[in-house]
Amino acid sequence: MNRSRTAALALSAALAALAPALGQPAATAAQGTYLQDPGGGEKAMKSMWTKDDMHKVEAQFRLYPNIQYKTVRRTESKGGQQWERDVPDPKTLAWMPSYEFAWSVADSQLVKKAVTTKDGKHPIVLHAVLLTPGRAKAAEVDQELTGRPATGRVKVPGGKRIACDTGRYTVEWSVTRSGYGTLRGTLPWDSGCEQYRTAFSDDNGHIK
Repeated sequence: MNRSRTAALALSAALAALAPALGQPAATAAQGTYLQDPGGGEKAMKSMWTKDDMHKVEAQFRLYPNIQYKTVRRTESKGGQQWERDVPDPKTLAWMPSYEFAWSVADSQLVKKAVTTKDGKHPIVLHAVLLTPGRAKAAEVDQELTGRPATGRVKVPGGKRIACDTGRYTVEWSVTRSGYGTLRGTLPWDSGCEQYRTAFSDDNGHIK
């Protein structure tokens, strides 16, 4: 089985499980797919200490591209029988990115960088900007959170539709704990939709 066929099988299975009902203007597929900075698992974080080595801030960022599509109704026939089903329309593919931020705030007790605790409520500022290949601002999110626990994770909708195949974007993100410091990072993202078109075009996502 060739690579494109294998990809089509995997994507079609995921899309079938997430297929929208007819009449919905759009549906989101592959919501669990994300890019992460820093790379790694759930506990992979960027970190920094305050100048006095008594307070530590950690942060992680995830970009969820969120592929979207509309459906069309198609008539199929086999063995003299006909039926209708809803299939993805490749012409309607687009992205609707969302952003997830995680943080952890720790305080040393008496000894620098040692015996840390994660207590209290904290002000957390989250920021991300999605830049086009030409460095223009395509989308931006900015949230100031108050009274948050020392460890947390928040997903923020981007609210901007990004057309397929418009190049390689960059996300610049930051997490700030006021009085402690700011952690920053960048994450590249390719807006190409070819793999989804391959899955959709393989008998409209239906694998026989």
